[in-house]
Amino acid sequence: MVGVLLEGALSEGVTATDLALTLTEILRKEKVVGKFVEYFGEGAASLGVADRATIANMAPEYGATMGYFGVDEKTLEFLHTSGRTDAQVALVKAYYQAQGMFGIPRKGDVDYSKVIRVSLADIRPCVAGPKRPQDRIALENVKGQFESLFAKPVKEGGFGKQAEDLKKSHAVTMADGTNVSLRDGAVAIAAITSCTNTSNPSVMLAAGLLAKKAVEKGLSKPAFVKASLTPGSRVVSDYLAAAGVQDALDALGFNLAGYGCATCIGNSGPLDAGIEESIRANDLVCASVLSGNR
Repeated sequence: MVGVLLEGALSEGVTATDLALTLTEILRKEKVVGKFVEYFGEGAASLGVADRATIANMAPEYGATMGYFGVDEKTLEFLHTSGRTDAQVALVKAYYQAQGMFGIPRKGDVDYSKVIRVSLADIRPCVAGPKRPQDRIALENVKGQFESLFAKPVKEGGFGKQAEDLKKSHAVTMADGTNVSLRDGAVAIAAITSCTNTSNPSVMLAAGLLAKKAVEKGLSKPAFVKASLTPGSRVVSDYLAAAGVQDALDALGFNLAGYGCATCIGNSGPLDAGIEESIRANDLVCASVLSGNR
């Protein structure tokens, strides 16, 4: 039984996804395969239920049998807001209190087999990859890390390419006649795809607000990028529309493509034929950027 002591609070602009990716990296190194992982401490108690679910849902990626948070007042709030009756919520609270299990444990409350300390204030925006979910890269280091891996041998986790290839661009005519320029490092797929990230209001509304600001500044995505939005719930569509951000997502190409698992399990569909042919013919190292946790 491994306890992860979360201390402090997340900084502004840092999301539950950033925390989940960082915890995945830490717990993979701690070899928690086959273990139960409980998150505890003041930091754990400060997180909302949606953020807790985002972290717990990554358990398959850090290898634990399960990752979980205790039941507390925020759990009861979630039960209320998701339609449970007062009587049902009261029963849940009474049951866990009777079992001595109500509330997020604080430091010293539980005798874990091992305790791992994580400061939430140290978490920074990041991405996983380029190949494995435990290979975390701080957002500001993505360019440098890609350039380093590009020329690194495959047996060392790189792509085994020539550094000068990064300077080359290739003209492509897409199926609709649009002419674009493609190169190594290009993002071919950008997907907000189903998992707990796309059922977490804080990160979904953040994506919508970012899209809104991008449109206001006249930004757009390159024509060769295949974008899609596949939330984990129809409720997401309701609150994105109510918040007035779905139009901005649509304008950037993140149109609703359905609900449920999509790009992260390979259901993104084919790329434009011209783009696909150029990637193959020129052996380009292109990327997909997605919100899914697999």
